[in-house]
Amino acid sequence: GPTPGSVSSWSAVGGGPPTPVSLNTATADQLDTLPGVGPVLAQHIVNYRTQHGGFRSVDELREVNGIGERRFSDLRDLVRP
Repeated sequence: GPTPGSVSSWSAVGGGPPTPVSLNTATADQLDTLPGVGPVLAQHIVNYRTQHGGFRSVDELREVNGIGERRFSDLRDLVRP
């Protein structure tokens, strides 16, 4: 059978919402798993974080190149600073 710990974090027991992804600590690969975020946008987020010394609030995600209002509204509840 599958080894413990091989179950992805998305299949949480009870089907609750996934744990918010931290904009300040997530890798580009982790950011890539968010809806509407691909490898390029994930890299933009990482670059923004590097240039600005991190995200102080989720609202700052709006400033990232490639994040529009609609995408921000999709992501707002899925991420944290």
